[in-house]
Amino acid sequence: MPHFYIEYTDNIKTQADIRTLLQRVNDVFLSHDHIIPVGGLRIRAIELKDYIIADGSEDDAFVHATLKLGKGRSEEDKKVLCDDLFNEIEGHFSELFNNSYLALSMELYEFSNPTYKKNNIHQRFK
Repeated sequence: MPHFYIEYTDNIKTQADIRTLLQRVNDVFLSHDHIIPVGGLRIRAIELKDYIIADGSEDDAFVHATLKLGKGRSEEDKKVLCDDLFNEIEGHFSELFNNSYLALSMELYEFSNPTYKKNNIHQRFK
């Protein structure tokens, strides 16, 4: 943990520069290393090919991000992290947002129960 998923519609693929977005999001997480264990960080993008947006009559697009965290961070720390992440997403897509129909959203999902995991990557960052 944490895991960060970015889903985006394929109709923005050529303009979206998703690889750069992933790096910029990773940089945000690394700037919060007091609450984010670097060895547990997983960021990925998922291109969506099958979707309907609104009434389906326009070439609408969306980007939706999901942050999954284990419990234990303060509400303030989660808010600052989510604000920074969403601001990065907004900035990345600002030109596309201003020139087309685009919905941006992000949600935080915090696990309340233990998760099952095994990870030896953490050892590298100790």
